[in-house]
Amino acid sequence: DAPSFPANRLTLITHYPASQAALARLHPDGHTAARFELFWGDLELANGYHELANPTEQRQRFQQDLQRRQAEGLPPTPLDQRFLAALDAGLPDCAGVALGLDRLLMKLLGVDAIEAVLAFPLDRA
Repeated sequence: DAPSFPANRLTLITHYPASQAALARLHPDGHTAARFELFWGDLELANGYHELANPTEQRQRFQQDLQRRQAEGLPPTPLDQRFLAALDAGLPDCAGVALGLDRLLMKLLGVDAIEAVLAFPLDRA
């Protein structure tokens, strides 16, 4: 279920459970991820995290995800060997944020449909 937040307020969610870390580092407590999401009302505007740069830990996470998919009867996905090779080569300490400019524009213009702010139709994306 999606969270529900006050309509005209920004809400910042931090310290996701470790199970939701994705590509983020864990905090020193080992139970929460250095990851966040920013909502305007119920609309997610941005997400970001402190990048996990440890190739061994990332490989283990990928393997755990494959095991979970297998247990759920889902098809396996190939390990991203190029990504893992990049981690092996050394990724500097970094973080990133993805901001949905189209979503921000929706809120600023007061429109409910993302199609109203896109430069071209979704089927041409």
